[in-house]
Amino acid sequence: MARDYYGLLGVAQGATDAELKRAYRKLARELHPDVNPDQQAQIRFQEISVAYEVLTDPEKRRIVDLGGDPMETGMGGGGAGFGGFGGLGDVFEAFFGGGGGSRGPVGRVRPGSDSLLRLRLDLTECATGVTKQVTVDTAILCDGCQGRGTHGDSRPSTCDTCGGRGEVQTLQRSLLGQVMTSRPCPTCRGVGEVILDPCHNCGGDGRVRARRDISVKIPAGVGEGMRVRLAAQGEVGPGGGPAGDLYVEVHEKPHELFERDGDDLHCSIDVPMVDAALGTSVSIDVILDGPTELTVPAGTQPETVVTLRGRGMPHLRSGARGDLHAHVNVVVPTRLDARDTELLGQLRANRQHERSEVTATRSAAAHNGGGIFSRLRETFTGR
Repeated sequence: MARDYYGLLGVAQGATDAELKRAYRKLARELHPDVNPDQQAQIRFQEISVAYEVLTDPEKRRIVDLGGDPMETGMGGGGAGFGGFGGLGDVFEAFFGGGGGSRGPVGRVRPGSDSLLRLRLDLTECATGVTKQVTVDTAILCDGCQGRGTHGDSRPSTCDTCGGRGEVQTLQRSLLGQVMTSRPCPTCRGVGEVILDPCHNCGGDGRVRARRDISVKIPAGVGEGMRVRLAAQGEVGPGGGPAGDLYVEVHEKPHELFERDGDDLHCSIDVPMVDAALGTSVSIDVILDGPTELTVPAGTQPETVVTLRGRGMPHLRSGARGDLHAHVNVVVPTRLDARDTELLGQLRANRQHERSEVTATRSAAAHNGGGIFSRLRETFTGR
């Protein structure tokens, strides 16, 4: 039965290339062997990688949409198979895909996979930029054979099974008669060569697993989820093929004072009631600037936001800085001594006219029919 490639990536059958890429990247972040060593996760990663390869190839995707499985007979290295048609794939190959024609051997040297590494940084490191030493477990070029895969001066030999063609042909009977079909050679796996005396270090693969330290330069202004690309620092490919890229994904640690919103920073400051009424200044230890005086104007109300322009995070590319927004929390005292109570009592007596004005305003509104909302209601109802 054909595999459900769309289901493996969690997308609908009509998904666009962009949706396929987005779904694959999301799953790869969770399942890549560099970040998830679980054996089942590695198997799952291989499955989604094959699914992405199939669905981004127009010809393979056409086969999937017809109900077949282009990988069942090794289309990636041999013929295209229609596994969903109960063995009729060979017939389709012969008459519509050139199943009896030779495709030639596949290369033993192939590009390596990209690698993903997560790096946690604090807010200051994101703001200033930093150089970090990271350790990665990856595939590197075998220093015993330099990627050749052979031991000493030995060389690969032509495969006796396929004669170097990388595929074998078989004659099968079908509803349309006898059909000649091609399959990847089971001995050399489609390469056309076999290594009789493999390297003792890598077993003929041309690469070995190793742990190495890499210096990563993180630019100023990076944020959550951003990635830094290190070209050719990923895994070396089979047969000593060119290395893939290493992507370092930034994860930002929470800060005790500031919350980040793009290039802007937000914080909360407590201001005593008297200081909010009379005005004051508050010292804030700003990222990149150190202690900075923030002026709280007289008459500041609760939840007022005081902004310092250009004191936020630097933009990743331009270097221009965002703003710092301080959210004022007016603190009302809960414990008062006799002197405090007396002074506040005098203040209330002095401001008694304000309370009288509020009461008078409410009375006038009631006399006029309840205020603006009542007048609007009367306008629309005609009463």
